[in-house]
Amino acid sequence: MPVQSVPLASVTIGPQSWRDDTVHSIRRAEHLIRQTHAGRLGSISRARSCSAAAFTPRRTDTIEVVGGGDTHDALCKNKLRPQNIGTMFPYATTATFVVPFPPPCFREQCAEASVGVAREYMRSVRKVEGEIRRQAGRVAQECIKLERERGLLERVLRTLRCEMLINKKSVEGRTIRPATTETGRDGADHLLECEKRELTELKQELESTLRSTVAQLQTLGQCSRQLLDCASERARVLELLPHTRSGSLSAGGQGTPSQGLIKLPEPIGPFTPECKQVLESSALAVNQSQLLRENIRQMIGNAIARQKAAHRTVNEALVKKIAETVTLKQNLTIMSAATRQAIFRKQRQLNCIRHSHDRALGPEYSGDILSREKLNRPIVKVYHRHPGTQLPEAAHLIQGSSVLRRCLLSSEEELSRLQGTCLQLVANLHGKRAAEQVDSAVVRLRRQLVDRRAMPTFLQQGLY
Repeated sequence: MPVQSVPLASVTIGPQSWRDDTVHSIRRAEHLIRQTHAGRLGSISRARSCSAAAFTPRRTDTIEVVGGGDTHDALCKNKLRPQNIGTMFPYATTATFVVPFPPPCFREQCAEASVGVAREYMRSVRKVEGEIRRQAGRVAQECIKLERERGLLERVLRTLRCEMLINKKSVEGRTIRPATTETGRDGADHLLECEKRELTELKQELESTLRSTVAQLQTLGQCSRQLLDCASERARVLELLPHTRSGSLSAGGQGTPSQGLIKLPEPIGPFTPECKQVLESSALAVNQSQLLRENIRQMIGNAIARQKAAHRTVNEALVKKIAETVTLKQNLTIMSAATRQAIFRKQRQLNCIRHSHDRALGPEYSGDILSREKLNRPIVKVYHRHPGTQLPEAAHLIQGSSVLRRCLLSSEEELSRLQGTCLQLVANLHGKRAAEQVDSAVVRLRRQLVDRRAMPTFLQQGLY
């Protein structure tokens, strides 16, 4: 209750100075009592407001979470650490009034405030650690997918090497053709060279892509190790918290990849600049890996299509060359038969001419000449008794012998030319037959080796 002064009597007996001194003392005590009471009430109310502000966590900043993940995966960062001693312990300092003594539960209040600050900090750290581990799961899944693409690249490269071996064996097989007429360069040789250049170019492109894939896998592995190290470092303050879905990788890394970057990292906060750097580098590596996988799919499909086109073109050229060889071989067979028939006719004609020439020359021994063939036979002698009665028999015999000799020589030359042509046709026929066998063997070899490769259907069609 407020202190009130007692009214004095209207009649005074004591001296005025004595009375004034006493009244002055009483009023001064009353003023001090009122001043002390008002100061105590104001300080208590201000102390309560400061205490409520100190023990209530304040959200002074927020964080945008990367990516369209679930709401429970979002990270929220609060400035929960006290800014100074006065905000956490309101009874420790004074501003414009005298602070009363701390209450008896001051120690418990300080401990409770510290526990609250530590609990909220740990929860924020657990959210950051969960996001880091989910990102590590996404990186691990991307490593698995990229490893699968690398396996496909290696299989296609093995197929290309086998195709280059087939090309080399085809070129070597065609070198055993007859050296006289069938070793000239043709369209099939040109296509084999084009196939070799095409396969070499494809091999170099795929090997370069394979090197890029291996380098990207190493980058993803390094990002995964950095993420796990960062998550382990963040988890050092999470030993006393229960394991919940938000703080562990219970989703198996199936969350959506982050689309943005966590903002406002602090060196001493739950989300440090190191965490931000690791998340950004891992997200960039995942995006690069996805682009590389799309490029690998396109390159594999293109390589398979080009490889099949080159192989089919060479096979069709060889088959066409075999068909041309068979056609020429048939024509050679027909012409060689006609040439042999002409040789036989010319031989019979030559025999007749030789026989006629021998008959025109007569026997070699004069004793074998018949009487009717002699130029001095009795009828001729009787005919020559008159002047100017010469017979042209001897001149006709000489002319006939010379004509027969010329026919014999020309027939022998024609016969020799026919025989040479026939031999050339036969040799050419044998060369064509050997060339056909060699090209047929090369085509069979190419088809057999391709069948032995047994390329999977999803690789041949490029559908994977």
